[in-house]
Amino acid sequence: MGMMAAVDEAPIGPDGLAAKRPLNPVVILFGRVGDMIMLTAALSVLHRRYGAACQVVGAGPWNRVLYQGHPDVARCWTLPRHAPFATTFAWLGVARALRRSAPAPIYVAEAMPRQVSRIERLLALSRIDAARCVLVDERPRQGEHYIDALLRLCERTPAAVAATDYPLPPRACAPRLVTLEAERSQCDALLRQRGWSGRPLVLIQPGTARTISARSRKRWQRDNDRSWPVARWRGLLHALHARHPRAVLVLRGAVGELPYLRELHTAIGLEGLEVVGLGLRASFALMEVAESMISMDTGMAHAAAALGLPVVVIMGSNPQSLVLPRSPGGSPVIGVGGPPQSGRADQIPLEAVLDAWCSLPVSRNE
Repeated sequence: MGMMAAVDEAPIGPDGLAAKRPLNPVVILFGRVGDMIMLTAALSVLHRRYGAACQVVGAGPWNRVLYQGHPDVARCWTLPRHAPFATTFAWLGVARALRRSAPAPIYVAEAMPRQVSRIERLLALSRIDAARCVLVDERPRQGEHYIDALLRLCERTPAAVAATDYPLPPRACAPRLVTLEAERSQCDALLRQRGWSGRPLVLIQPGTARTISARSRKRWQRDNDRSWPVARWRGLLHALHARHPRAVLVLRGAVGELPYLRELHTAIGLEGLEVVGLGLRASFALMEVAESMISMDTGMAHAAAALGLPVVVIMGSNPQSLVLPRSPGGSPVIGVGGPPQSGRADQIPLEAVLDAWCSLPVSRNE
């Protein structure tokens, strides 16, 4: 399925935007939520370089929702994440869209070998001229952030496009998300309904993609490097309440995580601790009005940073240098743990997370 928006934009010259015919670059990445949020930094560069918003091909139902209303995305096409192309009709629509996108450049940002093979088959089935394509040739370099690797990809030019016609604009080094007015109105209604209006909100994201369903939790319960012990969540939430008693502490997650969140709520045993299960768009609107967030290393941490919410990120086996979220406006993003300090979230002490949260300038340590 595809999401449509205006595709023709007036070219702009002197400030680095495309001065020639505007092109809608195609970007292909079969990533999860956090990957697709980080991709928005690259989409911004490509939009300004080629003078028109991007067409994104992703895998997973979250992509069209994620990019709704985004100024750098003209269309979003979604394919099944794992099903072979031959078993689904979705690829036919994407193949037609790729053919119709000519002569726009196609940037393949995917580096996972299995997914790269699927993309190469898609391009072949779509009869795409290889001269239009740029494929990522390597993973992030040693010590390089994933976003910077994506931006390096944007600096390359396919053979079919004249690089001098589409000069590189200044880099956009951080992702950006947007919310819609209707979503803000719905968030205001939620705040009034819950009695949260006028009170500071501290959001807690204890889950990851590995906790979104009972099946995932069972699969990863023995070896989940991004899981923090319940006892530490209990100690942290009680300490937050003691330091910021006016704040509403909110355990948040996807709707599918509600059973997990309710179990955690019971184990924490803190009066006034709230639980909410929200979709992506409603979560974005809530993040816009929150004061701060504490999150595991997951896609929602990237969403918080991209929306300007100060966030503390509890890392697992991923190093901060590779995936720590970035904020477009300079709001604080503090990572705790990760290699070489630790290789698992459960090696991170409560005090380290609490100290990081207390260092956020918005925190009111009452």
